Amino acid sequence: MYELRGITKQYKRGKETVHALAGVDLTIPDGDRLVIQGPTGGGKSTLLQMLGGLDRPTGGSIELDGTDLARLSETKLTNVRSENIGFVFQSFNLIPTLTAQENVETALVPLKVKVRERRERAAAALESVGLAERAGHLPAELSGGQQQRVAIARALVKQPKVLLADEPTGNLDESMRDEIMDVLDTMWKEHGLTFIMVTHDSALAKKAPRVATIRKGRITVKENANS
Repeated sequence: MYELRGITKQYKRGKETVHALAGVDLTIPDGDRLVIQGPTGGGKSTLLQMLGGLDRPTGGSIELDGTDLARLSETKLTNVRSENIGFVFQSFNLIPTLTAQENVETALVPLKVKVRERRERAAAALESVGLAERAGHLPAELSGGQQQRVAIARALVKQPKVLLADEPTGNLDESMRDEIMDVLDTMWKEHGLTFIMVTHDSALAKKAPRVATIRKGRITVKENANS
Protein backbone atom coordinates (compact mmCIF):
# COMPACT_ATOMS: atom_id res chain seq x y z
CA MET A 1 0.00 0.00 0.00
CA TYR A 2 1.09 3.54 -0.76
CA GLU A 3 0.66 6.31 1.81
CA LEU A 4 1.53 9.81 0.55
CA ARG A 5 1.49 12.65 3.06
CA GLY A 6 2.17 16.28 2.24
CA ILE A 7 4.14 15.56 -0.92
CA THR A 8 5.60 18.68 -2.52
CA LYS A 9 7.91 19.05 -5.50
CA GLN A 10 9.48 22.32 -6.53
CA TYR A 11 12.00 23.12 -9.22
CA LYS A 12 13.41 26.17 -10.92
CA ARG A 13 12.51 27.18 -14.46
CA GLY A 14 14.59 30.24 -15.15
CA LYS A 15 13.76 32.69 -12.37
CA GLU A 16 10.41 31.04 -11.72
CA THR A 17 9.78 28.43 -9.01
CA VAL A 18 7.43 25.75 -10.29
CA HIS A 19 5.27 23.93 -7.75
CA ALA A 20 4.76 20.62 -9.57
CA LEU A 21 3.16 19.05 -6.48
CA ALA A 22 1.68 21.20 -3.75
CA GLY A 23 0.89 19.09 -0.70
CA VAL A 24 -0.46 15.81 -2.09
CA ASP A 25 -2.14 13.40 0.32
CA LEU A 26 -3.11 10.06 -1.21
CA THR A 27 -3.68 6.45 -0.13
CA ILE A 28 -3.44 3.69 -2.75
CA PRO A 29 -4.48 0.28 -1.36
CA ASP A 30 -2.92 -2.97 -2.54
CA GLY A 31 -4.64 -4.19 -5.70
CA ASP A 32 -6.01 -0.75 -6.58
CA ARG A 33 -6.44 0.36 -10.19
CA LEU A 34 -5.96 4.12 -10.27
CA VAL A 35 -5.88 6.45 -13.27
CA ILE A 36 -4.13 9.82 -12.96
CA GLN A 37 -5.34 12.66 -15.19
CA GLY A 38 -4.87 16.39 -15.53
CA PRO A 39 -3.64 19.13 -17.86
CA THR A 40 -0.14 19.12 -19.32
CA GLY A 41 2.29 20.38 -16.72
CA GLY A 42 -0.15 19.72 -13.89
CA GLY A 43 2.05 17.20 -12.07
CA LYS A 44 0.81 13.81 -13.38
CA SER A 45 4.12 12.39 -14.51
CA THR A 46 5.90 13.97 -11.54
CA LEU A 47 3.60 12.06 -9.19
CA LEU A 48 4.13 8.82 -11.09
CA GLN A 49 7.90 9.28 -10.86
CA MET A 50 7.57 9.73 -7.10
CA LEU A 51 5.54 6.52 -6.83
CA GLY A 52 8.20 4.69 -8.82
CA GLY A 53 11.14 6.05 -6.86
CA LEU A 54 12.49 7.74 -9.99
CA ASP A 55 12.43 11.16 -8.34
CA ARG A 56 12.36 12.45 -4.79
CA PRO A 57 9.91 14.97 -3.33
CA THR A 58 10.98 18.33 -1.98
CA GLY A 59 8.93 17.61 1.13
CA GLY A 60 6.58 15.06 2.63
CA SER A 61 6.66 11.27 2.87
CA ILE A 62 5.86 8.57 0.32
CA GLU A 63 5.59 5.17 1.93
CA LEU A 64 5.36 1.87 0.09
CA ASP A 65 4.47 -0.91 2.53
CA GLY A 66 5.73 1.23 5.39
CA THR A 67 9.06 2.21 3.78
CA ASP A 68 9.51 5.91 3.01
CA LEU A 69 10.95 6.01 -0.51
CA ALA A 70 11.95 9.65 -0.07
CA ARG A 71 14.47 8.73 2.63
CA LEU A 72 16.06 5.60 1.19
CA SER A 73 19.64 5.59 -0.06
CA GLU A 74 20.05 5.34 -3.82
CA THR A 75 21.16 1.72 -3.51
CA LYS A 76 18.13 0.69 -1.47
CA LEU A 77 15.80 2.69 -3.71
CA THR A 78 17.22 0.91 -6.78
CA ASN A 79 16.56 -2.41 -5.07
CA VAL A 80 12.93 -1.45 -4.37
CA ARG A 81 12.41 -0.51 -8.01
CA SER A 82 14.08 -3.67 -9.27
CA GLU A 83 12.13 -6.01 -7.02
CA ASN A 84 8.72 -4.41 -6.53
CA ILE A 85 7.87 -1.96 -9.32
CA GLY A 86 7.28 -2.55 -13.03
CA PHE A 87 7.24 0.33 -15.51
CA VAL A 88 5.54 0.72 -18.89
CA PHE A 89 6.18 3.90 -20.89
CA GLN A 90 4.65 5.53 -23.95
CA SER A 91 7.86 5.14 -25.97
CA PHE A 92 8.31 1.39 -25.16
CA ASN A 93 12.01 1.93 -24.22
CA LEU A 94 13.16 -1.35 -25.76
CA ILE A 95 16.85 -1.88 -26.54
CA PRO A 96 16.97 -1.95 -30.37
CA THR A 97 19.85 -4.42 -30.64
CA LEU A 98 18.22 -7.03 -28.39
CA THR A 99 15.48 -9.48 -29.32
CA ALA A 100 12.10 -9.44 -27.59
CA GLN A 101 13.26 -12.33 -25.42
CA GLU A 102 16.49 -10.56 -24.46
CA ASN A 103 14.67 -7.29 -23.73
CA VAL A 104 12.40 -9.07 -21.27
CA GLU A 105 15.35 -10.83 -19.65
CA THR A 106 17.03 -7.49 -18.88
CA ALA A 107 14.53 -6.93 -16.05
CA LEU A 108 15.83 -10.03 -14.27
CA VAL A 109 19.55 -9.26 -14.50
CA PRO A 110 19.61 -6.86 -11.48
CA LEU A 111 17.83 -9.57 -9.45
CA LYS A 112 20.71 -11.97 -10.18
CA VAL A 113 18.38 -14.60 -11.62
CA LYS A 114 20.37 -17.42 -13.22
CA VAL A 115 20.54 -17.61 -17.00
CA ARG A 116 18.32 -20.67 -17.44
CA GLU A 117 15.61 -19.32 -15.15
CA ARG A 118 15.80 -15.91 -16.87
CA ARG A 119 15.16 -17.53 -20.22
CA GLU A 120 12.28 -19.62 -18.92
CA ARG A 121 10.59 -16.72 -17.15
CA ALA A 122 11.04 -14.36 -20.11
CA ALA A 123 9.59 -16.95 -22.49
CA ALA A 124 6.60 -17.44 -20.17
CA ALA A 125 6.07 -13.67 -19.90
CA LEU A 126 6.08 -13.27 -23.68
CA GLU A 127 3.63 -16.14 -24.01
CA SER A 128 1.32 -14.48 -21.47
CA VAL A 129 1.06 -11.39 -23.72
CA GLY A 130 0.64 -13.45 -26.90
CA LEU A 131 4.14 -13.01 -28.32
CA ALA A 132 5.75 -16.42 -27.89
CA GLU A 133 6.30 -16.73 -31.64
CA ARG A 134 8.01 -13.31 -31.81
CA ALA A 135 10.58 -13.94 -29.08
CA GLY A 136 13.50 -13.90 -31.52
CA HIS A 137 12.52 -10.68 -33.30
CA LEU A 138 14.19 -7.31 -32.85
CA PRO A 139 12.01 -4.30 -31.90
CA ALA A 140 12.26 -2.90 -35.44
CA GLU A 141 10.64 -6.10 -36.71
CA LEU A 142 7.61 -5.66 -34.44
CA SER A 143 4.57 -3.40 -34.71
CA GLY A 144 3.98 -0.66 -32.13
CA GLY A 145 1.42 -2.80 -30.34
CA GLN A 146 3.78 -5.76 -30.28
CA GLN A 147 6.59 -3.60 -28.90
CA GLN A 148 4.33 -2.41 -26.11
CA ARG A 149 3.43 -6.03 -25.33
CA VAL A 150 7.15 -6.77 -24.98
CA ALA A 151 7.44 -3.79 -22.64
CA ILE A 152 4.54 -5.14 -20.55
CA ALA A 153 6.17 -8.58 -20.42
CA ARG A 154 9.44 -6.96 -19.31
CA ALA A 155 7.62 -5.04 -16.56
CA LEU A 156 5.85 -8.13 -15.25
CA VAL A 157 8.53 -10.82 -15.60
CA LYS A 158 10.05 -9.89 -12.25
CA GLN A 159 6.64 -10.40 -10.58
CA PRO A 160 6.33 -6.90 -9.10
CA LYS A 161 3.70 -5.72 -6.62
CA VAL A 162 3.16 -2.44 -8.48
CA LEU A 163 2.72 -1.65 -12.19
CA LEU A 164 3.17 2.00 -13.20
CA ALA A 165 2.20 3.04 -16.73
CA ASP A 166 2.83 6.50 -18.22
CA GLU A 167 0.60 7.03 -21.28
CA PRO A 168 1.06 3.38 -22.34
CA THR A 169 -1.30 3.74 -25.33
CA GLY A 170 -0.22 7.24 -26.37
CA ASN A 171 1.61 6.06 -29.51
CA LEU A 172 -1.07 3.58 -30.61
CA ASP A 173 -4.20 3.84 -32.73
CA GLU A 174 -7.62 3.27 -31.17
CA SER A 175 -7.93 -0.43 -31.96
CA MET A 176 -4.43 -1.16 -30.69
CA ARG A 177 -5.10 1.03 -27.65
CA ASP A 178 -8.01 -1.19 -26.67
CA GLU A 179 -5.95 -4.33 -27.25
CA ILE A 180 -3.12 -3.13 -25.01
CA MET A 181 -5.55 -2.06 -22.30
CA ASP A 182 -7.13 -5.51 -22.39
CA VAL A 183 -3.67 -6.99 -21.81
CA LEU A 184 -2.93 -4.60 -18.94
CA ASP A 185 -6.31 -5.19 -17.29
CA THR A 186 -5.87 -8.95 -17.57
CA MET A 187 -2.43 -8.76 -15.98
CA TRP A 188 -3.80 -6.55 -13.18
CA LYS A 189 -6.53 -9.04 -12.36
CA GLU A 190 -4.49 -12.22 -12.73
CA HIS A 191 -1.47 -11.02 -10.76
CA GLY A 192 -3.26 -8.94 -8.10
CA LEU A 193 -1.18 -5.90 -9.00
CA THR A 194 -1.52 -2.36 -7.81
CA PHE A 195 -1.96 -0.70 -11.21
CA ILE A 196 -1.48 3.07 -11.57
CA MET A 197 -1.69 4.72 -14.98
CA VAL A 198 -1.27 8.26 -16.29
CA THR A 199 -3.39 8.96 -19.36
CA HIS A 200 -4.97 11.87 -21.26
CA ASP A 201 -7.58 9.46 -22.66
CA SER A 202 -10.89 10.08 -20.89
CA ALA A 203 -12.38 6.92 -22.41
CA LEU A 204 -9.78 4.87 -20.54
CA ALA A 205 -10.23 6.85 -17.34
CA LYS A 206 -13.97 6.10 -17.28
CA LYS A 207 -13.20 2.37 -17.04
CA ALA A 208 -11.01 2.70 -13.95
CA PRO A 209 -12.45 2.22 -10.44
CA ARG A 210 -10.75 5.42 -9.24
CA VAL A 211 -9.50 8.56 -10.98
CA ALA A 212 -7.09 11.07 -9.45
CA THR A 213 -7.07 14.49 -11.09
CA ILE A 214 -4.09 16.80 -10.62
CA ARG A 215 -4.37 20.51 -11.34
CA LYS A 216 -1.67 22.99 -10.38
CA GLY A 217 -0.04 20.41 -8.15
CA ARG A 218 -3.16 19.59 -6.14
CA ILE A 219 -5.08 16.33 -6.27
CA THR A 220 -8.68 15.22 -6.05
CA VAL A 221 -9.85 11.59 -6.22
CA LYS A 222 -13.24 10.29 -7.29
CA GLU A 223 -14.79 6.84 -7.56
CA ASN A 224 -16.21 5.67 -10.88
CA ALA A 225 -19.57 4.09 -10.13
CA ASN A 226 -19.82 2.32 -13.51
CA SER A 227 -16.29 0.94 -13.75
